[in-house]
Amino acid sequence: MSSIIEGYSYDIFISYRQNDNRYDGWVTEFVDNLNKELEANIKDKISVYFDINPQDGLLETDSVDKSLEDKLKCLIFIPIISQTYCDSRSFAWQQEFCVFNKLAKGDKFGRDIRLSNGNVASRILPIKIHDLDPEDKTLLENEIGGFLRSIEFIYKSSGVNRPLRANEEHPQDNLNKTYYRDQINKVAHAVKEIIAALRKHSQEHEGINIAHSEPVPPKKMRTKLIVGIIILLALSVAGYLFILKIIRTNDPLEKSIAVLPFNNLSNDPEQEYFSDGMVDAILDNLFKVGELKVISRTSTMRYKKSQLSLKEIAHELGVSAILEGSVQKIGDNVRITAQLIDTKTDTHLWSETYNRNLSDIFSIYSEVAQNIARELKVTLSSDEVDQIQSKQLTSNQIAYDYYLKGNDLYSKFYMFEALEMYTKALQEDPSFTDAYAKRARVHLYLWWIRVEGWQIHGLKAQEDIKKGLELDPESFQVKVAQSYYYYQVNRDYDKALKIMNESKTIMPKLADLYELSAYILRRKGDMEEAVSELLKANEMDQFSAKIINELNNTYLLLHQYDKIIDNSKQGLSILPEYKGFVPDIFYAYLYKTGDLETALKESGEKVENVQPLIYLYSKQFEKLIEYISKDTTVITDQQFRYENKQTKLAFIYFLNGNRSLCRIYADSAITDLKKYLNEFPDDDRYYAAIGKCYAFIGNKEDAITCGKKAVELKPIKLDAWQGAVKEQDLMQIYIFTGNYELAMDMMEDLLSIPSNLQKTDLSINPIYDCLRDLPRFQKILATEYKIKYQ
Repeated sequence: MSSIIEGYSYDIFISYRQNDNRYDGWVTEFVDNLNKELEANIKDKISVYFDINPQDGLLETDSVDKSLEDKLKCLIFIPIISQTYCDSRSFAWQQEFCVFNKLAKGDKFGRDIRLSNGNVASRILPIKIHDLDPEDKTLLENEIGGFLRSIEFIYKSSGVNRPLRANEEHPQDNLNKTYYRDQINKVAHAVKEIIAALRKHSQEHEGINIAHSEPVPPKKMRTKLIVGIIILLALSVAGYLFILKIIRTNDPLEKSIAVLPFNNLSNDPEQEYFSDGMVDAILDNLFKVGELKVISRTSTMRYKKSQLSLKEIAHELGVSAILEGSVQKIGDNVRITAQLIDTKTDTHLWSETYNRNLSDIFSIYSEVAQNIARELKVTLSSDEVDQIQSKQLTSNQIAYDYYLKGNDLYSKFYMFEALEMYTKALQEDPSFTDAYAKRARVHLYLWWIRVEGWQIHGLKAQEDIKKGLELDPESFQVKVAQSYYYYQVNRDYDKALKIMNESKTIMPKLADLYELSAYILRRKGDMEEAVSELLKANEMDQFSAKIINELNNTYLLLHQYDKIIDNSKQGLSILPEYKGFVPDIFYAYLYKTGDLETALKESGEKVENVQPLIYLYSKQFEKLIEYISKDTTVITDQQFRYENKQTKLAFIYFLNGNRSLCRIYADSAITDLKKYLNEFPDDDRYYAAIGKCYAFIGNKEDAITCGKKAVELKPIKLDAWQGAVKEQDLMQIYIFTGNYELAMDMMEDLLSIPSNLQKTDLSINPIYDCLRDLPRFQKILATEYKIKYQ
């Protein structure tokens, strides 16, 4: 049987491993059902090549049947992607999948074909019957040069990962909520769309050939040839000028957009959360489009009520299009106006006004995102379309309203108020999956910052995540919350990263995912990868001071001072009102040069902002004591971070040599810290502080015991960043207790790994004055240490 398009042997080639047909004939049954579905949906007879007994192994000495190459001259290649298909040694992979991929790229249609709706589809149409191992997915995506887009026939339940059967005994138990007949229908429709596009392409080319097939007399031929050459030259010049124009006017940001805050046209200013929620929902859909550059909400919120022109905003954000709009909520109805503007030409690409009931709000989000993609000539994959057209979050309007209020409060860090709103949303709709996910995120934040009763928040977060997964095992928001849980509570970084990487395939342009990945990688000890993820996050959310600061923190661990300086100056150029970058520049110059005057001069830092450190390094202890006694803020220097005022003062009096006042403040600090540790004995943060206080009063044994306890609770292998901080605390306790050799052992180790211990700090910080005359310490200061990674 031949193809419906001349020059091809078959319309469809089915590629599979024998393993996947041997057990219950799954592939044979799939082919039979597909043929029936094709007959019901396509008028022409579609030819399908299916070898019931394919070769399943390939040795280096084997000779491949040349006839296979002819059979692979097909319009559509359907691989049955299983747990064994992605095997570079197998016949199916080497001689079918890879060969077709190469052949299709080189034939007249190309591997990827534009459909009638403007989207682009691949002539490789994968059918996935198992969730894949990460290495198999990587092999696939490396071969096709992009994300795997497939139609899934997977039955999933607890501990089960198998092909979906045509007649399932308990279809309602399938966590994927897919039905065999529906999936078969999807395959048939995909085949129909691809074949229609190939046919149209073929007919257009045939039409050109027919137009030039009539013989032309010699004289007329010569005249036509001369005229043709003149026309061709003219077209060439015009084309050249047109191409130059494109090169000059089109830049890499052609498919880029910023969504500005929508105007709240409701009479009630308290409804601002609702209009902001509309923007968040639209952005969530746009973040799913891999081909589109989307500016994050934190970067665009700064333009709320801005007097800048759209062109000026677009220039600052580096985008070619802006979506702006307004929202008016009246009772159960909403009026949303949206308009997409090409900021280069100041023209409207698209606009629409939606007058809908609130129950239809989710379809508006989907329509807006798809219209934006269409106008910006973005090709949406079938997976992206499915994601954008996802089901509504809840059918309960009151619950959704509480949910939006919760999101607004969460973004402003009003965590307890947000917790109340999400709880109210769940009281209205106990099946509201995303509300469970967001409430879990609040609980995790409260657990992380150790509010009073923080341990119960960890348990409640676990309960919310469990409930969310029961309702929807594939929920994006629940998976993100689960990743936070693995990262913060369980410290299972590999599981957290796995979920994050899966989440990126759904929302590849969401900066938050890359930011969280960086935090996890940093705790894991993969500092360079953490930098890479933060740079990606920064590219997507360039106005996030938090991301820029976290880059600086990571560069500091790597002792890359010049990068801190460049990164901070870049931050100041776009966020001049944010003062947090200037101290980073100060610290970078201080640790780079070891000179206070140079650091102050180069950073332009006002003295009061870094005054405590200046007093410490210049040994102006009385002024430092006065400053700490009056100051009600938390000193941000790492050694003071989790220490109360009594501990700080005890530390200064210890350095100052005033042992009586040192003991008074140290005893007071120990009393306070013991109360906390009696209630929460596994809180590592306070053991180092109490250990130092024991050292200050001469209780060396308890001091070292507490320092070691902190290291034991948070070792470097469990937390590369904060584990190194605990090691540094123990190193200082050894110094305060006179164990100098042990201190220098740890010092050399810390200088060889990513840590906050800076070699220049050793030469200027009075903590280390007692070591200065020791030959070993002098050797440490003279040695160049190369950072080794975990």
